[in-house]
Amino acid sequence: MYQALYRKWRPRTFDDVVGQEHITETLKNQVKTGRLSHAYLFVGTRGTGKTTCAKILAKAVNCEHTINGNPCNECVSCRGIEDGSILDVVELDAASNNGVDNVRALRDEAVFSPVSVKKRVYIIDEVHMLSTSAFNALLKILEEPPEHLLFILATTELQKVPATILSRCQRHSFKRIAPDALAGRIRYVAEREGMKLEPDAADLLARLADGALRDGLSLLDQCAGYEDITAENVLSAMGLAGNLRIAELLEKISDGDTESALSIFTGLWQDGKAPVSLLRELSALLRDILICKVAPKGGNGLLSGNFSQETLKSFAKCMKEEALIADIDIVQAHIASLRDGRDPRTTAELCIVMLSHPELGDSLDVLKARVAKLEDAVQNGAVQILHNEIYRCGKRTDTANIEGCTPFVSRPENNELKIAEKDTFSSLPHEREREEMPFDLEESPESRREAFVREPESKREEPPLDDEPPFDLDEPPEPKRERPARETEPELPGEEMSKFSDEETLPTEEKAPSSTSVSGGNDALWPKVVALLSKKLQRGQMVIVKNQTSGSFDGTTLTIGVANGFGKAQLEQSAVLETIRAAAAEAAGRAVPVKIILSEGEQGADTGKLKADLSQFGNVKFE
Repeated sequence: MYQALYRKWRPRTFDDVVGQEHITETLKNQVKTGRLSHAYLFVGTRGTGKTTCAKILAKAVNCEHTINGNPCNECVSCRGIEDGSILDVVELDAASNNGVDNVRALRDEAVFSPVSVKKRVYIIDEVHMLSTSAFNALLKILEEPPEHLLFILATTELQKVPATILSRCQRHSFKRIAPDALAGRIRYVAEREGMKLEPDAADLLARLADGALRDGLSLLDQCAGYEDITAENVLSAMGLAGNLRIAELLEKISDGDTESALSIFTGLWQDGKAPVSLLRELSALLRDILICKVAPKGGNGLLSGNFSQETLKSFAKCMKEEALIADIDIVQAHIASLRDGRDPRTTAELCIVMLSHPELGDSLDVLKARVAKLEDAVQNGAVQILHNEIYRCGKRTDTANIEGCTPFVSRPENNELKIAEKDTFSSLPHEREREEMPFDLEESPESRREAFVREPESKREEPPLDDEPPFDLDEPPEPKRERPARETEPELPGEEMSKFSDEETLPTEEKAPSSTSVSGGNDALWPKVVALLSKKLQRGQMVIVKNQTSGSFDGTTLTIGVANGFGKAQLEQSAVLETIRAAAAEAAGRAVPVKIILSEGEQGADTGKLKADLSQFGNVKFE
């Protein structure tokens, strides 16, 4: 009668156990020294050797002729335990014997001494399936068992075992078997069975086994019908030949070819592929690509094994980590939505559409993927090349023949920019003319003012004293006001003329009193005062004096009319007023009283124009 490979090639000694040397060496030493525990707890995933080691340990403690801690498998005890004829070694399945009555029966018979061997051994598999009352019934005998009694508990879910049981057992954790060790054992069994197994097929079987030797041997047994077991035959026998089409589907999705992706899905649907299985395989492929991306050297043991290394590496080169995480999140969300009873085919098609067009999603992972795509474009120079092309072509003035100027850039592919050519361009200012402009014509007035405020005061250029302040860019410039011509001065003798410099005016006593009103034009004294003040007042204060004031001198008092209350308040400050008096005295040659009033007809004028003028000088403190 044919026997399954995993049963036929089950290890019979500790040395035959694959990938669990940290446990087998410990158990061998305990058997040799006789320092055995009364209870063991074996923890690990399926197919890693828990039950196998339990049976080997049961034979080793009862073997008449142990060999370096291993059972001899030749004595009566070893043969009887192996074929099940010795009833003192009992193997129980806690999944079907999980009641308190079963444990009580076990406890009642455990007190009897063994009949044909040295120790009575109870192997309880899947012990986490016991009920709470069954654990309580087992607790007392597990804590203080008779000398002839040995318990070996095995479980795959340690968290379900009560702490009171854990504290009374010697625990050993079984690891997943490494793919290299699995592949070596599979090749060994295939060679003994006379199978022609190619190395890449053995590696594929090891990856598909996912760390379980029993699964690996079962898969090998499934492929035994082929004369030559190749990787393609393994995929065909496992029903994984459709994975090549899954990879093709992902390729179309990554290219944004939604039509072709939906066509491939329709073909899989017609071939009987369930949408939920398709989405799960697509999620597994994305996961394997992510593992290859983030752990290219040490992540081989984490792969599912459903896809070849070449396929994974090709996808890993052209896909970003953020995009992979977003795609996995989308696929997992649609798999979860199938549990709500939604139409499977429509759900799978919506998933494919969202994967092909990530801009349709609004989750955080999708947004991260889109930002990563933009960052990649910036790092690859797409934005800089676009800027350089536009600037280079913008400097050309001969629009009739512009070669090589390609300012319109298409979407980058494979880190290369496809630049669409355009026949004609609008003429732009010449480079020399652009350099001579003090500001950019397309720049808003607010941005120019902010730039002026941010500029250090030491770098700002001082405006000429005799020039008018810059006009407001929000309004058309006003025509420059002409300075009133001086009245013809009477000729004086040479000696008297020498007493006055070119910048001084004649004494006011020798001039006839001016009849000019406050709101009218200024006499000869006021321009001299303004010229002197330009050297003494701050820049913002001079803006008020030049643009918002008018002065008249009646021979006795200098009256200064201000267009608004803000300017009047600034000029009435003690320091400013004292400076104006000193300038008037210097210009007139004697002390002159100064009076500051609001100009007639302008007392309600809007102060917006003044604030706009002052804003170009930044935050100026008036003292």
